[in-house]
Amino acid sequence: MKFLSKALILSAALYPLITASAAQANDFELSGNVALTTQYKFRGITQSDEHAALQGGFDVSHSSGLYAGVWGSNVDFNDSDEASVEIDAYGGFFNSIDQFSYDVGFIYYAYPGADSSLNYDFVEGSLALGYDFGSFATSASVNYSPEYFGNSGHAEYYALGLEIPMPYDVTLSGHLGYQNIEDNSAFGVPDYADWSIGLGYSLYDFDLSLQYVDTDLDEPSECADGCRESLIFSISRSF
Repeated sequence: MKFLSKALILSAALYPLITASAAQANDFELSGNVALTTQYKFRGITQSDEHAALQGGFDVSHSSGLYAGVWGSNVDFNDSDEASVEIDAYGGFFNSIDQFSYDVGFIYYAYPGADSSLNYDFVEGSLALGYDFGSFATSASVNYSPEYFGNSGHAEYYALGLEIPMPYDVTLSGHLGYQNIEDNSAFGVPDYADWSIGLGYSLYDFDLSLQYVDTDLDEPSECADGCRESLIFSISRSF
């Protein structure tokens, strides 16, 4: 009986600590995603030599709005296989107030295996604002890099987004962006605009996407390859 009494006392003492730890654990959410796409384009320019890409990542978020994650994809820059994979690490803070939302964060783009002299790795800060009107949702964002891809100096990317729910659970989306680069010769193309329009649909927990993507760059005078209009199909799954 003495042992049982001590055990009950100890359990009573530990119960608040255990429940507090469980509550703290419940404040975190871990998720993952995997996708297969017919082509990986970043801001309108191919990153996979116009070939298919396998992509995926993991995210952890806290009830406070803080989040962090990692994401990867195969890449092909026609650089004698200096870079064959891209790994992005990111983090930030997201919050929503009624229909208004904002997101402040950073992204570090890494290309393991590429020679350091190529200066592929770079970091960006980002700010995004959104508003859900019910019948459609809009977003506006800006990304800034103090030293962009290929040691091309500071760069800014401005973007506008639109999503419209359609009948039969189809989503219509639109995107317009503008990339400004300090050293265009180092990057390889002049400042340019990109845009896309797409359809999204969920089927048996898989997300299907079909997008038309294009830029205002001319091939081959302004862009050697990979800037032409493309129709990209993707299938993804979140878990």
